[in-house]
Amino acid sequence: MTPKHAAVVLLSGGLDSMVTAAIAKERGFNVRALSIDYGQRHRLELASAKRIAEKLDLADHVEIELDLRAFGGSALTDSIAVPKSGVDDTIPVTYVPARNLVFLALTTACAEAAGASDVFIGVNALDYSGYPDCRPEFIASFTETARLGTKAGVEGSAFVVHTPLQHMTKADIARECDRLGLDPAWSWSCYDPVPGDIACGLCDSCRLRKKGFAEAGITDSTVYAA
Repeated sequence: MTPKHAAVVLLSGGLDSMVTAAIAKERGFNVRALSIDYGQRHRLELASAKRIAEKLDLADHVEIELDLRAFGGSALTDSIAVPKSGVDDTIPVTYVPARNLVFLALTTACAEAAGASDVFIGVNALDYSGYPDCRPEFIASFTETARLGTKAGVEGSAFVVHTPLQHMTKADIARECDRLGLDPAWSWSCYDPVPGDIACGLCDSCRLRKKGFAEAGITDSTVYAA
């Protein structure tokens, strides 16, 4: 891996992270992907992350374990029902406490170890579930924290946190998926799959994804139960 061309992408296995990884590769980066097994209810996304890394022929794919079920406090890591009534203006119980803060710190650590100064994350602040750690101000604040809290940063090699989907709608992301020649079914978005490993179609993540593809007029090859 050539350090000056290296980048680390946080690859959850979802649609947004898949499109982000493809964009990073399109921009000429030698992409190393990081996926995190945090005890999530929708563990199928980890298999999707592995599939995406293979399909995109990424330079490397690292998966680490960080079991956030020890903390709980989220429908994704605790015995709390995943809401199926639709997206509203409140932060839903699918929010995992400080998840992107923790994950970006790990991604930055991975990048620093690899000699990379570019980090990619597929956060979005338009069509999303209202998570506070998806907002531009959070990304800006974290970037400064990374500069202050790393050897690379204090020695003058600041990290760049790329958020190529930050101001896109889900329809825009669906169009990018299509433009990049990606199969939506490679990715997994559902928070609460039904028996047979089928997306529920009713959780916030499924609703936002289906809405995006419908508005873009693009077929989502994912099978939904509802």
